[in-house]
Amino acid sequence: MVKKILIADDEKNMIWALKKALENEEYKLITASNGEEAVNKVKISTPDLVLMDLKMPIKDGMTALKEIKTLDPNVPVIMLTAHGTMESAIEAMKIGALDYISKPFDVEELKLQIRKALDIRGMKNQIDLLTEELKNRTGKVIVGKSTKMKEVLDLVDKVAKSNATVLITGESGTGKELVANAIHFNSDRKDKPYIKVNCGAIPETLVESELFGHERGAFTGAVSSKAGKFERADGGTVFLDEVGELIPPIQVKLLRVLQEREIERVGGTETVKVDVRVLAATNKDLRKMVDDGLFREDLYYRLDVIPIEIPALRDRREDIPELIDYFISKFCREMARTKLDVSKEALDLLSSYDWKGNIRELENVVERIVILSSGNSVNPEDLPKEIRYQNNSSKLFELPEDGIELEEVEKSLIIQSLKMSDYNQTKAAQLLGITRHTLIYRMDKYKIKDSD
Repeated sequence: MVKKILIADDEKNMIWALKKALENEEYKLITASNGEEAVNKVKISTPDLVLMDLKMPIKDGMTALKEIKTLDPNVPVIMLTAHGTMESAIEAMKIGALDYISKPFDVEELKLQIRKALDIRGMKNQIDLLTEELKNRTGKVIVGKSTKMKEVLDLVDKVAKSNATVLITGESGTGKELVANAIHFNSDRKDKPYIKVNCGAIPETLVESELFGHERGAFTGAVSSKAGKFERADGGTVFLDEVGELIPPIQVKLLRVLQEREIERVGGTETVKVDVRVLAATNKDLRKMVDDGLFREDLYYRLDVIPIEIPALRDRREDIPELIDYFISKFCREMARTKLDVSKEALDLLSSYDWKGNIRELENVVERIVILSSGNSVNPEDLPKEIRYQNNSSKLFELPEDGIELEEVEKSLIIQSLKMSDYNQTKAAQLLGITRHTLIYRMDKYKIKDSD
């Protein structure tokens, strides 16, 4: 990528000399004739380096330096100083200038200073990206050898090396983020930025700014320009978790990113090209949302290039023992205690339980067991009561071989609940696990009166 250098000096001869000195270098040169123009050019052009004179009209170099460092703290600024301004140059370094060059300058020294400054700029950007990437790396692995999980992992392996957009679907807690991680870290972009965005956790008023960035003054509180997630992920991957939460105006802008590979900052006028792979995940039925007019159909098809559906844990029960072993090892290691054994009875109960929260719920239960267990093994009495008594509740109603009349059973249960609650409709509804309005509707449907 060609580096952009802003040259700010009120002397036309100096600008000409600097341009002449750098004409054989692969830089894009931008010029400004005063401090105020220099600040505006930084807002618009986001240069990689600024060469700026200390003495300029309208707004001097020192004032412009302070504003530029507020706009972009990482941009290196080299001050150009004339004889007699050495003290000012040193003062400029104290408030953020990287270095200074005295006029008249040595061309080779100038080039060397520029190369060093650009290297520092690159390192600072890389440090920022690595810091965010370290936050994203969870250290978690995908556990599971069931047929359904093998199909998922085979698909991950096939799509990882491509640049195709992937839509990962599944219930909450199934491991959609882990699949996205696996795709990125097995791709050719694995050493590039990996930026995660929880679309449901960002206030609607800030979503556009977070994704696409903003210019200074674009809205109240925008005290400086800011690159959005897509700009920061250039060359890498953006993972949009809960993409179904995006509001329609943002859906339009995301469609543009997928189609044109370009963004425009809030309050900006320039189009910025971005090379970003998009991975998206949702626990919602986007197809139904399209039918209901809640999600753009064209965006849906742009996201659904490669669909990957993660099975619910109840549909891959053969993986539960391996997951339990993994989580027990993890939490015992974290708590510096001997690894717990799981009895066959406890394992059978855990494996047969209907995990509505999927792997996330299983992990939470295992962590609770490890914390509360006082022995060296996990037995049925160590499990939460909803898991211990699941078999009893599942056999509460047994279907006769000759079948039943479902409506008669429902009517009978409503009558029983009314009698048990002394005909208090609110309590009766609670016994049945429904709302009072639903109870009244069912009573009317079956022509049940309190006296029944």
